[in-house]
Amino acid sequence: MSEQGQAPVNPRPAGREPVFLLPGDVTAVIGVLVAIHLASTLVLNQAGQLQLVFWFAFQPLRIIAGLDDISLAVPLIWTPFSHALMHAGWEHLLVNAAWFAIFATPVSRRYGAGPMLAVFFVSAAAGAALFAATTLYSGSYLIGASGGVAGLTGAAVRFIFQPVIVAQHPETGERVIVGRRLASFGDLWRDNRARLFILIWVVLNAAVPLLPLVTGMQMAVAWQAHLGGFFAGILLVGAFERRVE
Repeated sequence: MSEQGQAPVNPRPAGREPVFLLPGDVTAVIGVLVAIHLASTLVLNQAGQLQLVFWFAFQPLRIIAGLDDISLAVPLIWTPFSHALMHAGWEHLLVNAAWFAIFATPVSRRYGAGPMLAVFFVSAAAGAALFAATTLYSGSYLIGASGGVAGLTGAAVRFIFQPVIVAQHPETGERVIVGRRLASFGDLWRDNRARLFILIWVVLNAAVPLLPLVTGMQMAVAWQAHLGGFFAGILLVGAFERRVE
């Protein structure tokens, strides 16, 4: 969760199993997230942690402050992306890392490391934009990978529910699995599983701002980043489909 202020593979020799089942790029990103959080908690003191948030968390109020002093808005060049590499605590990090592993993996295997990272960071920025649109004057800030993770989720939804395509090998005649096609937006709505997944995702996140009215508890969950990132991923993934062989 985000918080506010918040191409076949060569077979391996028999008897040798991979240590990690995740693609290398997915493992590397998780390693970077863990390393950044370790450094921020074990190396930086409280003042250093405040400086880290000041310079790398996404703060919508900088948009307003920049109208008077442009230098205050300069971090908006990188903070829509850098906030996705920071986390408020180990629980926050572990939830995002697990969700990232689940949905970055199919995207990476289908398109490769570059497109996977593009979907992640562009979706993080889209989530930050929606967060800014709803919290501009609040003074809230945004950290957490879940806007980008939500984008990877939306990207994966475009193909993980589609039927497997089976073709006949031209030489051997053997039936081989060639993958899944990318669903159109109409296909997503017609597919019961995809439609239900999307509706549940949207309803659960849209309900977050209403929970305090029911429970009386304030929740530091940036639902805007989740929704913005999710729909950005659904839209963006089609740009990389030509890379599928």
